Amino acid sequence: MATQKRRYHPKKWAGVYVYETSDIFNGSPDLCFYITFKSGRRLIWEKVGKTSEGYGPDVAAEIRAERIKAIRHGEEVKTAREIRREQAERDKPFAEIADAYFDIKGPTLKGLTTDRNRYLKHLKPLFGKRSVSEITPQMVEELRMSLSERKAATLWNALELLRRIINFGLKTNRCPALRFQIEMPIKDNEVIEHLTPEETRAFLDTARTWPARDVGNMLLLAFFTGMRRGEIFKLRDEDVAFDLKLIRLRDPKGRKTLSIGMSALVEDLLRGQMEWRNESFPGSPFLFPGKDGDMRKDCSAVDRFRKQAGLPPKFRPFHGLRHHFAVSLANSGQFSMDMISEMLTHKNVDFTRKKYAQFLPETLAAASNAAAAILSAKR
Repeated sequence: MATQKRRYHPKKWAGVYVYETSDIFNGSPDLCFYITFKSGRRLIWEKVGKTSEGYGPDVAAEIRAERIKAIRHGEEVKTAREIRREQAERDKPFAEIADAYFDIKGPTLKGLTTDRNRYLKHLKPLFGKRSVSEITPQMVEELRMSLSERKAATLWNALELLRRIINFGLKTNRCPALRFQIEMPIKDNEVIEHLTPEETRAFLDTARTWPARDVGNMLLLAFFTGMRRGEIFKLRDEDVAFDLKLIRLRDPKGRKTLSIGMSALVEDLLRGQMEWRNESFPGSPFLFPGKDGDMRKDCSAVDRFRKQAGLPPKFRPFHGLRHHFAVSLANSGQFSMDMISEMLTHKNVDFTRKKYAQFLPETLAAASNAAAAILSAKR
């Protein structure tokens, strides 16, 4: 705290002021230097620094001269304090960025509750009070260590959410880019869900007799097409072309709008659903409307459906049915990976092959026979 204000060497250091602080440096009161100058009609006072920080009247005078020169050339002059304030606005605490992310992105996030819980449990304790520029590789390593005994997918999801929130902050000018790259672990514990023949029969029987006709139809559509839940929720009348036997998918994951084929069985299912919709939600443009005829956001009945059908507790009805669709096609031996990739609307066939090639019986059988022939050959 200053005890006295006086001009320091007024003849030599014009516009430089000094405060004697209560701190002691080298046996004397530490001095804090300020400069003053005009920008238009505004008189600006700017703190330069203390003697203990390496500042003196000559340094303060040089900074003042730079400010005045910039003003004469029509440049915008900002004080160190203003610059720090602007930098703080562009480098907000991670928790503040995360709150904005969930508020703004929340309505469009499929796993909002899961992401928020993951953030509160794993990310906020480590990164919440830090600005993005303060996040270090050591802090990320600490996150890795805290999840070292969990499945690889748990760590992957936490790191992916960390990266997603920071990218959001960068795009919305809330933070700078992360100064290092986050290395993602390999997810080696992904489960490819598919139903046994007995479970398949139980699923079909339950879906066809489920009291809520629209829920049964949604699950049957997922079963027979492999469509994602969100794609089914977005379906409108104009997306169904009965004459061309095509179903248009609006903004499928990671791709532009495209179409998939429509079997005769699916056509009958969709026509029946349209009749139900017209009676229950007249005027709604969605084939599977939610409350008040608007686009459906969720389907809470699937947990009850799974229990009623006797499906495994960990089976995820929509996601699992998509896996079952792909595995069934691969197991049949009648579909190539290219065809399955196209029907699943994957970006590239490599992704499809990585997940489902293990279920190609002809390929696996041929490889096994070749291996047996080599091993049994007489030397």
